[in-house]
Amino acid sequence: MKAKQQHRRAIDNIRFGIGAKLITIISFIVVISLGSITVLVSWLIRGDLRIAAEVNNYETNRRSALEAESTFSNLRSNSRMLIQTIDIAGSSSDFSREASQSFFEENRNIAALFFTSSSGAGGILTNNRLLDSRGIDASLADSFMELFRTDLNRAASGETLLLNASPHFGSSMTALFFPWKNGYAGVLFVPTELNDSYGFGINKSYLLNDKNDVLIHPDYELVRNGANLSDNDFTMYALNYPARDSQTLYTDENNVRYFAAFTKLNIAGALVITIIEYDKVFEGLVATTRRNLLLTGAVLSISIILIWFFSKSISVPLKALAAAAHTIESGTFDLELERHKKRDEIGVLNASFHRMCSALHIFGRFTNREIAVRAMRGEIKPGGLPKHATIFFSDIRDFTAKTETFTNVFGNEASDRIVFWLNNYFTHMIDCIEKTNGVVDKFIGDAVMAHWGTVYTSGSPKQDAYNCVASALMMRKALYLLNKNRKADDPGDPPIRIGCGINTGMVTAGQLGSDLRMEYTVIGDPVNLASRVEALTKPLGADILITEDTWNLVKEDFITEEMPSVTVKGKEKPVRIFAVVNSVSSDPHPKDMAEVRRLLGIKPPALSKVNVNASEKKYTLPGGAGKKG
Repeated sequence: MKAKQQHRRAIDNIRFGIGAKLITIISFIVVISLGSITVLVSWLIRGDLRIAAEVNNYETNRRSALEAESTFSNLRSNSRMLIQTIDIAGSSSDFSREASQSFFEENRNIAALFFTSSSGAGGILTNNRLLDSRGIDASLADSFMELFRTDLNRAASGETLLLNASPHFGSSMTALFFPWKNGYAGVLFVPTELNDSYGFGINKSYLLNDKNDVLIHPDYELVRNGANLSDNDFTMYALNYPARDSQTLYTDENNVRYFAAFTKLNIAGALVITIIEYDKVFEGLVATTRRNLLLTGAVLSISIILIWFFSKSISVPLKALAAAAHTIESGTFDLELERHKKRDEIGVLNASFHRMCSALHIFGRFTNREIAVRAMRGEIKPGGLPKHATIFFSDIRDFTAKTETFTNVFGNEASDRIVFWLNNYFTHMIDCIEKTNGVVDKFIGDAVMAHWGTVYTSGSPKQDAYNCVASALMMRKALYLLNKNRKADDPGDPPIRIGCGINTGMVTAGQLGSDLRMEYTVIGDPVNLASRVEALTKPLGADILITEDTWNLVKEDFITEEMPSVTVKGKEKPVRIFAVVNSVSSDPHPKDMAEVRRLLGIKPPALSKVNVNASEKKYTLPGGAGKKG
């Protein structure tokens, strides 16, 4: 009643309502629409630009392919006509010489012509005017013919080939070899028109032969150096593509994106590729958008200056409260909020938030935080569910003797020291559990109960079991490091050794309790067996024991040694037990249980004398297991 009266008085003391402030602010919010319109228009135009760029790039590629096919076809046709003329008239006739001269006058880009006559003799005609203008020795044509004799023979057997002759001549030069009657013919030409066409504009085209040699490219250095693009991902994609042509968005090895189109030519297995850089397509749009955003920013800046005087008293505390609410949703309840002193709705909300944070902080320390947060979000529903889980129990060795030492040495201060000592231990153990997606179920005195695959799973029972065993190994390492800094005879901070029992099976998981108090836990025979296995760690001289069900899931990931089996009531066969030595992927030590015992200071047991079926310690668990003193 008193709290309600205080809350009522706080509302009555509000001097300036948020509504009055919001009415003033809303008048200026319309300015924001300028930015929204700019973004929307830019987004729509971007889509149109992309479509236009893809269509243009594809059409450019088609035109480039048609131009290349036309060029090669004309070269082949014109060359065949001259060779036919020479073959009929005779290579030494005046008519043949005049025809050759006329041919080179009409085809000034052709540097040389190779062919075999009907008699089988080979011949070569050179365009000395072209060669001299480029400073090329005519003898290079003869050496080129000899150098590529194998390719000429391929042409004689029926193939049409395109070759990059630029490295041989030191100048832009391409060779076209094709069959002629019972022999071959070849044309050496300067691809001037293709060079000019393929390197013009923002769409760049280049031509490859059937060996992926670069024949035409805007970057002439690639042609001059005889570059080969067999290791280029897009080139191989195009060559292996089932259709003759296509287009895709391609990212090169430098993470630069391109619209890339290709067409496979009908001549010599050549390939024409046309690309345009993705970012260049949108350069104009980006510049326009930038100007519009600058204009919008200027308008918004003026508006913000006006709004600031009205909104500062609202936005600052609301942002702080929103951030705090987000933090609480993530499971962090310990917050420090700046108090809002003004007597308005924000002040009342801030004060209520302070009280809520204090209550949640206390609540979070007395319950499992992860489960509480998930229940708060509605991710954990009332009732029980079957879960394929891995259950974990751990217990401190000789805990009773250690607490008696605390009492004998510290008297009235013993309780505080024991709690501090245990909390330090629990902090490290819980950290190992949570790092592996485990959930702490409860603390039973010095013991810890946890499970994996219940509140959430890592994907499979095998992965959950792996995480549980990995967590136990992390605990071993954490305790080893803690104990290195402890003295064996220190009564205020004695070393800690633990035993861990792990079992996997189908359990019932859910919220148990009453309307006043609920607890998320698991029940079932696998839980009881995990408790019993933990009790066997001491007589078996091991710190981590797992059952056969867990072992079957993780045996490939961990080094284990089999211990004596234990007889369990209700089971026809004894349960096989395994001690965990190490992870397979970890350092080679420890490599066996003898080394584990030396590392942890565990006295090796006489396993032949251990009665694993003797009465063992159990814990008070839902479902029937009770702890014995």
